[in-house]
Amino acid sequence: MARTKIVLAGEGGQGVQSVAKILVEAGYEAGKQVLYIPNFGVEQRGGVSIAFCQIADETIGEPRFSKGDIIIMLSDRAIDRCAVYVDENSTVVYDTSVCTKKPEVKCKEIIGVDANKIANEKLSARVFNIIILGVLLAATNVLKLEDIKNAMEMALGKKFEAKPELRELNYKALEMGMGMVNNSGVAV
Repeated sequence: MARTKIVLAGEGGQGVQSVAKILVEAGYEAGKQVLYIPNFGVEQRGGVSIAFCQIADETIGEPRFSKGDIIIMLSDRAIDRCAVYVDENSTVVYDTSVCTKKPEVKCKEIIGVDANKIANEKLSARVFNIIILGVLLAATNVLKLEDIKNAMEMALGKKFEAKPELRELNYKALEMGMGMVNNSGVAV
């Protein structure tokens, strides 16, 4: 793996930035080179929130990139706003239970998952973003599950200690997200 460029985009409040922080923390703890650029500005509440992440085995020479390897789109506005980061080598993931349209982009593959629906029906709306983290992990294989769990402990450990059931809920959400994508990166 040379370098994996990831774009996560959704509405403010969906936990996009939290997922990005856990992802890059996991990469850092795994000895990778990481870079995270949040983009939300005045849109933080109720607007499109975008996180640009890079995870690499070697030094990351350029902080910005024009095309992503994987682009996660979690709302119709995110689809509109992030199409510019997609090319024929990109994998696009979108949430079919939130988005009313499918991304109309030329890319390697488009994966539709119903993470929001599963979060609401089987777990809790609060772990929607952790399901997406699991989808991202399975679609990229950029990090190991254990790396992500360790980063979740660092980010959420105090909440887990106060309410141990939250650890189980978040780990279940992570595994459910991973189960939504098979080994070849296709939604199941």
